[in-house]
Amino acid sequence: MSVSVRIPTILRTYTAGASEVTASGATLRDLLDDLEATYPGIRGRILDDNGDLRRFVNVYVGNDDVRFLDNLATPTPDGAQVSVIPAVAGG
Repeated sequence: MSVSVRIPTILRTYTAGASEVTASGATLRDLLDDLEATYPGIRGRILDDNGDLRRFVNVYVGNDDVRFLDNLATPTPDGAQVSVIPAVAGG
């Protein structure tokens, strides 16, 4: 299964500047494992030390926030688009 993954500017140092890469995996967790194999270090910027999504990183499969789906067990079907979006705060 091939999935398109949109990479935010802050993480593009791991992807040699690529804003979009492909990865494979039946679930988001599998997909992140595949990304890590190709782009070492990227998973650690998306997941915390407990293996959960970092608090200030939002991940979408299609238009749906995975926190409202099955989190890391969310299916990532062939042809899907996954977006990694860091939360922006200000005041």
